[in-house]
This record gives sequence, structure tokens and C-alpha cells, in this order.
Amino acid sequence: MFDWFMVHGIRILVILLIAVVLYFILRRVIRLLIKKHVSRQMAGESDEEITKRTDTLSSILVTIGGVIVGIAAILTILPEFGVNITTLLAGLGVIGLAVAFGAQSLVRDIVSGFFILLEDQYRVGDVVDIASVGGVVQHIGLRRTVIRDLDGVVYSVPNGKVDVAGNLTKGFSRVNLNISVGYGENLGRVIEVVDKICQEMAGDPKWKADFISAPKVLRVDNLGDSGIDIKILGETKPSRQWDVMGELRLRIKSTFDEEGIEIPWPHTKVYFGNTPPRTEGN
Repeated sequence: MFDWFMVHGIRILVILLIAVVLYFILRRVIRLLIKKHVSRQMAGESDEEITKRTDTLSSILVTIGGVIVGIAAILTILPEFGVNITTLLAGLGVIGLAVAFGAQSLVRDIVSGFFILLEDQYRVGDVVDIASVGGVVQHIGLRRTVIRDLDGVVYSVPNGKVDVAGNLTKGFSRVNLNISVGYGENLGRVIEVVDKICQEMAGDPKWKADFISAPKVLRVDNLGDSGIDIKILGETKPSRQWDVMGELRLRIKSTFDEEGIEIPWPHTKVYFGNTPPRTEGN
């Protein structure tokens, strides 16, 4: 036993040590190379977007590299136990072919995952809407995408099910807000007040960094049953549109109260008519 260990055991330990060191070197080198490539490819985009893209690609490539290193280490160690790897590889090839025929959905998921990464459809940290599920991307693998929604529910979506992917935070996000006012209001004055609110918020030091372009009134969007809808449009940094719209609603409500501008609510007028006159004999 001691002789076997001195001959084969030391070789196995050396192989394992080399595999571990190679994995850690691979993990660091891959991230550095990916970051350099992504920074050059995405020149002009924010550091946050570059980091998200780097993390997404690095996690996949490090996983693939780790699997390759692990398989190579195992195949190198097996002969030390007297296993004929030539025969083993031939058998694994037949088994792999059978599995491939029986796991076509798995192959489809992996191929779809590869194209999702290659085409940069979405990244870790993006807010997306895929396969009837919306939320923040927690993880992207070759087989599945993991999403957490606003309620904290985690969904695991097979990549083969991602036929259409909606990315709400890629590059920039948009304020798209409708505000309703009463029919008795002067629309010119209302638009002037709303634009002033938007400009003040875009210049506020607390919110200034969130804006790409200050929101402003785009048009009168709809003549509704109870009020007139005014559409406000603007661009923000990725994922900041919801906080911006929440603050904008708060400021608009406060200013409208001060200015006496009516924000209508659904209501119905009921007409009962006049009581018919009484006639003789009734």
C-alpha cells in the first residue's frame, strides 16, 4: 500500500494540485480578458453596464473552464487506478449519443442559452420580461435563466422557452407616465406647471444623476371619461425609472394641490328626473 501511494498517490495529489491551481488561474485570467474585451466593445456605456456584462460572461466561461479542467484531471487520474481510459471514452461516446437523442429539450436549452449570451439579450441585474415572467435576472446559465420578481419569488426559466425577451433596463430606461387633469383646467397652464416640476426635479442634486434627459410633456394623450390624460416622457439611467416616476408623481400631486389643479377620479352622475304631476282621480 505504501509503495502504491509513493508511486501513484503522489501523482494523483500532484494532478489534483495542478487542477486546482489551474482553475484559480483560469478564473482570474478569464475575468480579466472578458473585462478588457467588454470595456473595448462597450466603450461609452456606464461602468455598471460593463460590470453586468463582464459578470454574466465570466460566470459562464469560468464554469465551462472548470468542467473541462475537472474532466481532464479525472481522465488523467483514472490510469493510476488501472482504468483503461480508451475503452472508457468509447463507452462514454455511445452513452453520450444515446443521451443526446433522449434529451433534445436539454440540447435546445443549451443552444438557446449560448445565443442569449452571444447576442447580449440580457445580463445579470437587468429587469426583464421573458416567458410570461418579469423580474430581475439573478443568474444566466447555458441551461436556464433565474429571475426574482418584485414579490421575491424566484423563477427558473429554461432558455429554450425564451422565445421573446423584453429588457426594461438595457442601455437606458424611460419615464412613461400619464397624469390626468379635470376637463375644466387650462391645458396650457397645466403643461407649463408639469414641465416646470420636471425641470426642477432633473436639476435637484439628489436626483440629477438619475436622469439622461429631463422628462417633459409629450402630448395630450387621451380624452377620458373623467379627465384629460397628459403623457410625460423622459430618459433615466437603467433601472431608475420607477423611483423617478414615484417621486415625480409625489411632486405633481403636491404642486397641483397648491395650484388648485384638479386631478379627477371616476364618478357617475345619477339623474332621477322630476316627479310626474298628480292628476284627478289618482
